[in-house]
Amino acid sequence: MLGLLVRPSPICPASYIRQFNTTSALHISRTKEPKIRTPSKKALAAKARRKAAIAKKEDQRLLKLPLLDAIAVLRSVEVAHPKSLYELYVKTEIGNGAAVPRGRVNLPREAKSKDEGKILVFAEGRQAEEAKRAGAHIVGGIELIEGILNNRHRATTILCVPSLIRAITPKLGRFLGPLGLMPSERRGTVTEDIVGYIQRLRGTSEWRADRTGSIRAPIAMMDFPVEDVVTNFNQFITSVKGATGNGKDPDAADRKLRSAGGSRPVIPITKVMLSSKQGPGIRIADF
Repeated sequence: MLGLLVRPSPICPASYIRQFNTTSALHISRTKEPKIRTPSKKALAAKARRKAAIAKKEDQRLLKLPLLDAIAVLRSVEVAHPKSLYELYVKTEIGNGAAVPRGRVNLPREAKSKDEGKILVFAEGRQAEEAKRAGAHIVGGIELIEGILNNRHRATTILCVPSLIRAITPKLGRFLGPLGLMPSERRGTVTEDIVGYIQRLRGTSEWRADRTGSIRAPIAMMDFPVEDVVTNFNQFITSVKGATGNGKDPDAADRKLRSAGGSRPVIPITKVMLSSKQGPGIRIADF
């Protein structure tokens, strides 16, 4: 310990002199930080199973009706509105990296008048002539690219033969991709069988889920016979099941994967509801 003395001065008398002492620094011991425990894969799986069991139990408590009973309830609510529509709602559970479900359906009796879509085909030679005879509205080669980019050529469906897909992808990929119009082998719009694809489009309408996996579509009118409503419902659900891997779909677009012997991931269907403009949304038990 060292002592520092300050000499007295006229300004600072000796009686006010203060002695300063220095002491050694204290050593502060660091406490050990608590370790964060990372749950194992087994624990996470068990937690997920518990949550799924609780969700299933809660779902079973909700009221569900058979399809015929739901139709009867909605018809009684809409008795003064015979032109009101039955609205179908299907909720699918899309996993990470899974494609948004989409497909085409041919309802025996359409609820709304269908707007005829415009078909554009990238093809040359004999395939181009066959596409024109099959009913394609715009047919051509790579010269159509500029017309698509400046919106001179507008189409609801774009098909392409395999020999031209590499030529159009660099310029049209980023433009048509976000619109869901870029031809792809997975969807079946890159194909040698252009005529067969156009024939399957005739008399059908496209449905598509949103980013949350929800599908909404009008399937019938209130003044339809009950048998027609049931038939349209079953036809639409069959199309959704086929596109999500929950049923067989002979017109599935993913023929390449199927021919290779692979299997598409199944997208669960968690909820099916039927509603109307004035009526409630009714969970369907039998679908």
